[in-house]
Amino acid sequence: MKVIRLVAIPASLLVAGATLAAANSPQTARTANAAGAGQHAAINCEYSAMCAELANPSDVFGSEYVGHDEPSALFYSNVPGSGNHMTYSVTLPHDPSAANPNTPGKSYQFQLNGAIWFGMALCATQSYPNTVSTCTPNSDSNIVDPAVSPNHPGTAFVELQLYPPGWVPWPTWQVAVGASACDPTRWCAAMNIFSLAENPVTGTTLNPTCAARTGLEYVNFAFLSKNGKTEAPANPVQSTTASFTPDPQNDLFMNSGDNLKVSMRDTSNGLQAVINDQTTGQSGSMTASAANGFGQVQYDPTGTSCVNIPYDFHPMYSTSSEQTRVIWAAHTYNVGFSDEIGHFENCEGPNPIPATPFGVDANGNPIACPAGNTEGFGDHVSPTDGDDNFCFPASEALRIHINGCTDTNTGFDGLSYQPVWPDGNTLLHPQPFLFSSPVTGSPGDPVQYSRMAFEANLPRLQGGQCRATGVGCNLIPITDKGTPAAFYPFFSAFQNGVQDEQTGGGCMWGFGNNLPGATTNFGQNTQYGSPLSSTYLAFGGGGATIQRFNNFRQIIPNPCPAGGDEQH
Repeated sequence: MKVIRLVAIPASLLVAGATLAAANSPQTARTANAAGAGQHAAINCEYSAMCAELANPSDVFGSEYVGHDEPSALFYSNVPGSGNHMTYSVTLPHDPSAANPNTPGKSYQFQLNGAIWFGMALCATQSYPNTVSTCTPNSDSNIVDPAVSPNHPGTAFVELQLYPPGWVPWPTWQVAVGASACDPTRWCAAMNIFSLAENPVTGTTLNPTCAARTGLEYVNFAFLSKNGKTEAPANPVQSTTASFTPDPQNDLFMNSGDNLKVSMRDTSNGLQAVINDQTTGQSGSMTASAANGFGQVQYDPTGTSCVNIPYDFHPMYSTSSEQTRVIWAAHTYNVGFSDEIGHFENCEGPNPIPATPFGVDANGNPIACPAGNTEGFGDHVSPTDGDDNFCFPASEALRIHINGCTDTNTGFDGLSYQPVWPDGNTLLHPQPFLFSSPVTGSPGDPVQYSRMAFEANLPRLQGGQCRATGVGCNLIPITDKGTPAAFYPFFSAFQNGVQDEQTGGGCMWGFGNNLPGATTNFGQNTQYGSPLSSTYLAFGGGGATIQRFNNFRQIIPNPCPAGGDEQH
C-alpha cells in the first residue's frame, strides 16, 4: 500500500476538512471550511489523477508511482496561431438518474472520468529542463529536439479541466488523487498549469524543503470565475484551501446538456481560458497572470528556499505540429483533448469505509477498501485489492451515494475498464462528452486543424519490454489477473454535428463505447495505432538521451472538422 505524503496539511485543517466532507453543497462546504481556508494546501502530483503524466516518473517520485491513463485526441496545424489560440464547441453530457445508483451495470461520469480537459504547452523558465533561462512566447524557435541539444526552453502544460457533478465535493480530493464535484448537479472548470522542478542534465531536483511544500511536479490551480479573478493565490507556494474551494456565487457552474464555446488564447497578461455557456448566457474565465496569483517556484536544487516568482504564463509555440511537445511529459502533447480515466473503483460489502476529509487517516495513510468487501459489479465482482485506496463512503457524496476508491487502477479492473461507458443506454450509462475539433483564426474566418492523432499512454503504464522496446504492448491492457481488460474506451465521430445549431453543421467527437448515430469509430481500439518511440533526456546523463515507448499513436488527416471546411 502506498503512503501519501501530505503537502503541508496541518491537523487543524484535517478537522475542518472532515466537517466539509459531511456538507451537502459547495456553499455549505465553503462556510464549514472557512476556519481553515487560509491554511497552505497544494496538490501532490505523486497521487493526483489531475496532473500531467510524466515520461520518467521514477526520476521524480521513485518506484511507488505507477502513472495514470489519458486516452487523447491531438490536433495539428502549421498555421501560425494554431499553437496559442483555439476554440472548441462542447456539449456537456447528462448522467442517469440518481435513483438506485448501485444498480448492477449503472455508471456515472465521475466514475469514468476524474477530469476531462483541453491542453496547451506553455513557457515556464523555472521548469524542466532548466538548462536555459529564457523562453520566447508564441514561437516555434522553442522547438528543440533533445537528440540535438538539451537546451530546450523550460516548459509547462496547461489543462483546462471540467469536473462532473454528484460525488465527493471539492476540496476533499485536493491532497490525494485529484478532482471531484463542485456541486450536486452542475459542472465546474479550473485552469491547471503543471511544471516540473528537475534538471535532467545534472540529475538534480528542487530542494527537499520546498518540494515538501509544493511538490516536484507542481500545480498552479484556479477555478474559472465570472469576474476572471481568483479567490486565493493560484501558485503552489502561496495557495490555500480557499484556492481549491469553489465559490458558487462567483465561479462558473454549468448544467448537463449545456452547449459551450471553450477557448484558450494568449493575452498581454498571460494565457486566458474562457467558457461561454450558450445555453444559460453565462461565462467564466481565468487568466494565468501574476495579478491572479500565478507564479513559478524558483528552481533551487541545493538550498532550502521556497520562493514564488510571480509570472504570466504564455503559450510556448506558434503552431501545433508534431514537433511542438512538452519534452518531460509521457504524451506528445501540445494542443489536444484528453480524458482522465482509470481511477474509480466501487467498494461494497459489510465493512464500512471510515469518513475522512481527504481519503487518508490522521497519519496520512490512505484509507483502503476494507478487507472482506468487493470491487466491481455484476459479472465483474472480485475481492478488493491493493490499488483500492483513497476511499470514501457514500455518505460523503453530494447527490449520487456510492462507496468508492480513487487510487490509480494498476490492475485495469476498475470502472473505466468495464463496458459501462456511453453507448446509448441512458437509463444505465451517461451520455458521451461531445466536443468539436478546435479552430484557430478569427471568429469570422475560422481555420481548421488539418491533422489529428489518437494517442494513448498505455505503453508507459504497461512498462517492461513494451516501454523499453515497443514489443509486447497491448491496446487492451492486461489486468492483474493476467487476462485482457473487459473494455477500453475509444473515440467516435458524428459527421452531422449532433448539435447542428451549435456547430454550424460541423462534426463532433464523442468518447466511450459504440455510440448510436456515430458515423465511424475508426476501428475502435485499433484507432490508437502502434507503439511510438520518443526521445527524452537521460536523468543525470549530462545531455545524453534515451528512447522510450510511452504511447500508442496514429496520425491521420482530420476526419472531423468543426463547422466549415477550410483545411490548412
